[in-house]
Amino acid sequence: MGWQTFHYFPRKVLQSRRVEKSVRRVLPRSLLGRSLLIVFIPLLITQAISLELFYGNFLKVASRRLSSAVAAEIVLSLNALEKLQKQSDKQWFVAQARDHLLLVETWKPNARLRRTGFNHVLGPMDEDLAHALQETIDKPFFINWHNDPHTVLISIQLSDGVLEVEAPRKRLDMGQIWLFVAWALGSSLLLFTIASLFMRNQVRAIRRLAHAAEQFGLGRDIGPIKPEGAQEVRKAAIAFNRMQDRIFRFVSQRTGVLAGVSHDLRTPLTRIRLSLAMIPQRGTVQAEALKEDVEDMIGDVVEMEHMIDSYLSFARGEGAETPVPVEVAPFLHDVVFAARRAGATVYAVSVQKDLQAVMRPDAMRRALMNLLDNARRHGGGITLKARVIPEGICLLVDDDGPGIRAEQHAAVFRAFESGGRSGGTGLGLTIARDIVRAHGGEMELSTSPQGGLRVRIILP
Repeated sequence: MGWQTFHYFPRKVLQSRRVEKSVRRVLPRSLLGRSLLIVFIPLLITQAISLELFYGNFLKVASRRLSSAVAAEIVLSLNALEKLQKQSDKQWFVAQARDHLLLVETWKPNARLRRTGFNHVLGPMDEDLAHALQETIDKPFFINWHNDPHTVLISIQLSDGVLEVEAPRKRLDMGQIWLFVAWALGSSLLLFTIASLFMRNQVRAIRRLAHAAEQFGLGRDIGPIKPEGAQEVRKAAIAFNRMQDRIFRFVSQRTGVLAGVSHDLRTPLTRIRLSLAMIPQRGTVQAEALKEDVEDMIGDVVEMEHMIDSYLSFARGEGAETPVPVEVAPFLHDVVFAARRAGATVYAVSVQKDLQAVMRPDAMRRALMNLLDNARRHGGGITLKARVIPEGICLLVDDDGPGIRAEQHAAVFRAFESGGRSGGTGLGLTIARDIVRAHGGEMELSTSPQGGLRVRIILP
C-alpha cells in the first residue's frame, strides 16, 4: 500500500502542475486583464444564478398556474355547452365566455383533428398548457401557437365535431424572458464598464511606476514621478522617488570625488613628462643612451595615463549622456574611420538600410572602439554587421584573430581579468558590456566564421 501511494503521489502532483500550466495559458498576463477577470467572473456567476432562480422557479410556477386557469375555463365551457340544450343558450354562453373569460369559441360540426399535441415554442408555457389540458379533459386536442402572434388556438375533438378556442397569449405568457435577460446583461455590462474605468486608472499608476523604474535602470533621468492611484501604489511611488534621489546624490558625490582623483593623478604625471622632456638628449654618448631611456619612460607615462583613463571610465560609468536616435550606418562608418586611423584593419561594414537606434553616441562609440582596439591589438581583421532581429538591433563584430576559448568567455568580462585578450588593464570588454547593458541590451561572445572572436551586441 505504501509503495503504491509513493508512486501515486508524484503522478497526482504532475497532473496538477499540468492543469495549472493550462490555466495560465488561458488567463491574461496583464494586471488589468486579471483584475477585470476577477470582477467579471463573480458578476457573471451572480447574473447566471439570478436568471436560473427567476426562470427556473418563479416563471415555471407562474406559467403552471396560468395554464391551469385557462384549462379550467375551457373545461367549464365544455361542460356548460354539453348541459345547455337550446341553441340560444349556447350562443349566450359563448358570448359570455368571450366577454368575461376572453375566450373566443367556435364550433365546427362534423370536423376532425388532423394532428394532436402542440407545435413547440420556446419556453415552458406550451408544455404547461398541454399538461394542464391532459389532466382536465380526456379528449384529443391540438394547441397551435403559430396561428396568431396574439392568440393561442386550442382545437378539441368532440364526438360530433371540433371546438376551437382562441385564448389570448397574454393570459399564458409572463412576458418575454429576453427582456429580463437583456436587462440583466445590460446592467452587468454597465457595471463592468464602470469597474473597468476605475481599474484602468489604478493600473495606469502601476504602469507609470514600472516605466519609471525601467528608465531609471537604463540610466535615464526622467525626474520624480507623481504619486497616483491607491494608497499602496502612492507609497511605492514615494519610496521610488526617495530611492532615485538618494542614488543620484550618491552618483553625483562619487563623480565629484573621481574628478578630484583624476586631477590629482594627472598633475604629477604631467610634471614627470615635462621633467623628462627637459633632460638634455644631445652631445654625448651618455645623452644618446639616456634618450632611449627617456623615450621608454615617456611611453610608460602614456600607458599610465591610458590605464588611469580606463579605471576612471569604468568607475564613473556612462549614465550622464542623454540617449538620442542615431542613424546606425553613418555612426558605424565614423567608428570604423577612427579605428582605421588607429591602425585597425576593417574588411567590411554591412548595415541594414534605414536602420536607427536610440543610444548614447559617445558611450556606444567608446564600447565599439574598445572591441575594435582589442581585435587590432591581437592582429585580427575586423568585419562589422548590423541588422534588425525580433529582440531589437543586432551588432556583430567578427575578427580572424586567435579568438578566446569558450571556457574563458565568462572570465574576460570580469574587471581586471584580461584573459589574454582584453588589453593591459583587463577592462576593455568589461566597460563595453556595462555600456551595452546601460542601454538595456546584452553582449555575448562566440566563435566567428573567420575563426576568431565574435562579439554579438543586442540593443532594444
